[in-house]
Amino acid sequence: MQGELSVADEARDIIDWAHFEKCRSEMGPGFIRILSYFKEDGVKSITQIEHAMREQNTTALVLPAHTIKGESRQLGAEPLAKIAELIETTARLCIETHRFPDELVPQVVEMRTLFDQTVEQFEKATNPLVQRAAPTGFGRKVTNQGFGRI
Repeated sequence: MQGELSVADEARDIIDWAHFEKCRSEMGPGFIRILSYFKEDGVKSITQIEHAMREQNTTALVLPAHTIKGESRQLGAEPLAKIAELIETTARLCIETHRFPDELVPQVVEMRTLFDQTVEQFEKATNPLVQRAAPTGFGRKVTNQGFGRI
């Protein structure tokens, strides 16, 4: 399928960091709250999409896919937005043609993995505790030498 995204390609960048930082600076102190909404809404929307696929409810695919698409684009998570857009537009077309979009199963499965990876990257970029928690190497004492230094 043309335009198909693959989570297996781990080398690709899943976030447009320039867009992310622009959004972060424009939103100021409210950015972390927006990011938490992205996580909450994303989990809920993906669960709704997965449920709609199991129930073969084409109409129920549209709104949660639309939600993820918009929120992902706002934060610079374009690969996630593209999968959500594909699900949304395909579902809309299938509603008009009165059929269920079975062909979306791989994208729906991939969406959860990509969402989790995206949230993980956002956490690393915004939570200094996540950055410091990483071990520094085998056999070396892990210290917090950089904390508080200029």
